[in-house]
Amino acid sequence: MKTYSAKPSEVENKWVVIDAEGVVVGRLASYVAKRLRGKHRADFTPHIDTGDHVIIINADKVHLTGNKRRDKTYYWHTGHQGGIKSRRAEEILDGRFPERVVKKAVERMMPKESPLARQQFSKLRVYAGTEHPHEAQQPEAIDFASMNVKNTKAA
Repeated sequence: MKTYSAKPSEVENKWVVIDAEGVVVGRLASYVAKRLRGKHRADFTPHIDTGDHVIIINADKVHLTGNKRRDKTYYWHTGHQGGIKSRRAEEILDGRFPERVVKKAVERMMPKESPLARQQFSKLRVYAGTEHPHEAQQPEAIDFASMNVKNTKAA
């Protein structure tokens, strides 16, 4: 018996849309990273892009557990001496681009520094509101919140 290896011409990528309203960020990011890589498929091949296109809507209404909204800090460096900068998750979610919290969480769960990882990550689209311009692709709606009780915040 031989091991099956998918070929790029045989792979059919689906489009899925996920509503992130009230969903825990880490659990959502883990699920989305798995979908982007294609690990949910039976024909997963590590060196071939077998993942789906994922659209996340309502990214501004995600939930961070515990005190992460107040305490979680995102750091970056400008490249100059002493150029370390930081911003709290609360400032980002209340700011101009709240979808960056979800994007960064998914990006950090993907493989690092490879052309395949960049190709897979480029299939993620995150929108702060309910509207998205991908209706022509007829995305399949996935109700992530009802998959597990822990996927949504506790009341």
